[in-house]
Amino acid sequence: MKTLQLEIKDKVAYVTLNRPEKANALNQTAWDELQTCFEELDENPEARVIVLSGNGKHFCSGIDISLLMGMQQKTDDKCEGRKREKMRKMVLSLQAPINTISKCSKPVIAQMHGGCIGGGLDIAAACDMRYCSEDAYFSIKEVDMGLVADLGTLQRLPKLIGDGIVREMAYTARKVGGKEAKSIHLVNQCFATQEELKEGVEKLAKNIAEKSPLVIRGTKEILNYAKDHSVEDGLNYVATWNAATILSEDLATAMQASMTKQKPSFRD
Repeated sequence: MKTLQLEIKDKVAYVTLNRPEKANALNQTAWDELQTCFEELDENPEARVIVLSGNGKHFCSGIDISLLMGMQQKTDDKCEGRKREKMRKMVLSLQAPINTISKCSKPVIAQMHGGCIGGGLDIAAACDMRYCSEDAYFSIKEVDMGLVADLGTLQRLPKLIGDGIVREMAYTARKVGGKEAKSIHLVNQCFATQEELKEGVEKLAKNIAEKSPLVIRGTKEILNYAKDHSVEDGLNYVATWNAATILSEDLATAMQASMTKQKPSFRD
């Protein structure tokens, strides 16, 4: 891949945005590779949990300006209706890689430092959990670019940090620092340094990777379902899910480990 780095170690997949000279701004190649990468990791049994980070000074500065500048040429048509149809398809195509992160059956942990701006925040919001260092800052920057944010931030963030704070960020584009991000629950934890951030996230990822991958995938499925359904619907769904999967070898392995006070080992 030209814009991403990927390493799988101890059942943890480390995906790194790798355009540091562009503050990890996402051009068309980066969007395409991001989707392909997460689709393949979703099917790869060697990866039980995914850590997403960025090389260089920043996590991600959003969409590369070259991609935005090329949108008019790509959607040009003498028919105004067809031009708008092409524009809508382009926006949906940019949403797709972020949706792939959200829909990935493996937990995805965002490890963020420096700027997490615009499309970068869209990506972070699609992850299961978010962690940052104190030097991190977050901004819904689209309003300053004359755009309505359309890749997921306005849909996902209100379910994470509350409607009022999202509106403030979206209307002003102000920067939310790492410590404030923790206080408003945008991130689970804010570490003092990038080194402590890396160590903390790695420890968490390895902990998750040691659990039953079948159970972890099921737990994410149930949590995702619960976000958009009533408690009653969610309970009905999990009953059906467990009826299909609870009598697994992982259940027997976990129970045996508990009785013998040994660490369980689950197959992929």
